[in-house]
Amino acid sequence: MSWADLTPLQILLVVLGAIGIGFSKSGFSGVGMIHVVIFAFVFGAVTSTGILLPLLIVGDVMAVKLFGSQVQWGYFRRLLGPAAIGVVIGWWLLGRLDESSFKPIVGGIILTLCGMQAVRIWRPKLFEQVPHARWFSLTLGLLAGVTTMLANAAGPIVALYLLAVSLPKYQLIGTGAYFFLTLNIFKLPFSASLGLIDFNTLMFNATLAPAVGLGMWMGRWLVHRVAQRAFDSILLAITAVSAIRLLWP
Repeated sequence: MSWADLTPLQILLVVLGAIGIGFSKSGFSGVGMIHVVIFAFVFGAVTSTGILLPLLIVGDVMAVKLFGSQVQWGYFRRLLGPAAIGVVIGWWLLGRLDESSFKPIVGGIILTLCGMQAVRIWRPKLFEQVPHARWFSLTLGLLAGVTTMLANAAGPIVALYLLAVSLPKYQLIGTGAYFFLTLNIFKLPFSASLGLIDFNTLMFNATLAPAVGLGMWMGRWLVHRVAQRAFDSILLAITAVSAIRLLWP
């Protein structure tokens, strides 16, 4: 994997996708699936998961440094165990799917998560009465683990859970930052065992890391200046259209 393999349009898309990672980690959760769609289009649905993962970890480290003091460890622990089991299940599935079958799966996952994210934004009261029951964290944690291994797209699931337990905004971001940093590091050997991460992809990641930092800086600057619900809604609509395109043959 190198820049020479990409067209100018693909280079632009990849850089924008890396900036989107930083945005998503700074609190604009509606951006959280755009980079998944972009990288799947440019590199293929399966290959893109390994290219994305180290960049997501870069964003997670930055998010922990900025918001980590707000982490709520109790909710972190409730999600982590079932999510780790979900990663193993997702790894097993990933090793048995080819590109033609995997691409629509990624599209379906992203489209479903777009719907969940839209409900979370526009009807948050629907989740206010969800009990703090063990079954709820087990179910969403397991689903988050499978989804993050298959498509690096578990952000809306985790946000849905943390919203349901009524975490304030920055506690939600801080808890999510530690959760995804831990989970994404846990995923590294599984992705490497499938041949999705190697020296060349890591060197490619290193050149894109500054774009993640730029996205984080832009997100921090905008988070206090833009109506987040409107911003997330527009980006969700764009992401949903892109996800529908992944479902086409």
